[in-house]
Formats: sequence, C-alpha cells, structure tokens
Amino acid sequence: MDIPLTRRQREIYEYLQAHADEPPPSLDELARALGMRSRGSLHRHIQALVDAGLVEPMDGKKRGVRLIPVESDNDDELPLLGRIAAGQPIAALPQPETFEVPTQLRRDRPCYVLEVDGDSMIDEGIFDGDWVVVEQRDRADNGELVVALINGEEATLKRIEQRPDRVILHPANADHAPQEYAPEQVEIQGVVVSQMRRYF
Repeated sequence: MDIPLTRRQREIYEYLQAHADEPPPSLDELARALGMRSRGSLHRHIQALVDAGLVEPMDGKKRGVRLIPVESDNDDELPLLGRIAAGQPIAALPQPETFEVPTQLRRDRPCYVLEVDGDSMIDEGIFDGDWVVVEQRDRADNGELVVALINGEEATLKRIEQRPDRVILHPANADHAPQEYAPEQVEIQGVVVSQMRRYF
C-alpha cells in the first residue's frame, strides 16, 4: 500500500534519500535546502514522516532528522520505493517494503529498487514490469540512465543529456519524443545500475 504523503512530504523524504550518504541535515539546513521559511510547517511535515515510519528525529546539539533504514534479516534486500514511469512522468511514491537483490547487481553506495511502468525504454531492453536497481546520486554523466524528478513532483526514467541551458531526457522508443526542461526543473534522484525481470 502506498503511504499517502503530500507533495512537500515527498520532497523532504526524497531529499533525504538523495543525500543518504551524507551526514543527516539539521532542521535549519533542511529548511534552507528546500526553501522553506516556516519552521512550524517543516515540523508538521517531519512529524507526518515520523508517524509514517520513514524518518526519525535526532536530538542533541544538532537537532535534525534522518531516514529510518528498512530493516531486513537478509543482506540482499533493498527498499522497494514504488513504480517509475518509462513513458510520461508519474509519481514514484515511497513504500516501506523490501526487494531481494543479488549483491552483484548493486553498488556499495545506498541503492533502492523501482518497478518500471511504461514502454519508452524498450529499445534498451527495459520493459513494463521490470525492476531497476538505482544507486542514490544527485549527479549523473551525460548518457547515463537516471531517475529524474521533474518540477519536484513526478519521477521518470530516461537517458540524460545535460546542456548549459537545458536538460534533455531521451527515451528509447521511436513512439516517444525527448523531453526538454530548464536545468532547475530537473533533479537527479539516482542512476540505474542494473535491472531484473520476471518471466512468468
């Protein structure tokens, strides 16, 4: 079941995911990073994420918040965070579930799994219903297959081309056109490192 998060709550959670390999931010740092002026509003959103079991507050000199790891007895399991569009962008909502991934299909840095929804990457062998393993990163090289967050709202799976004045997200299906955005409209959430498929 998808956790019903607001747009701002998803934005906070996805920011923490994208910076999971960095020290957890203080509340002031988080507010600045997300352009939030109201501490009261931030506290309400954080409390909603705490209630959902996705984050936990940190006390002490540097009050802040950090992700709650998805607990598993199996070291081969990664968090399954929902569905990602390989056509038009759709929301990729976080889900507190796990997915078993062989060690050789992942990286040492934090990774997560998304289920592919759509056909825009079929010429690269990525089909509807496949699962992709994504390394959490906020930067990518041109030509890499990325999870891109558009306008802070919806995520899509595409090959990225970054130019000084625009970002082009390329499909791998002649029936789909490239998507062009201003650089500030696109936030990289991760880079695909492997995929898996079920044959039944």
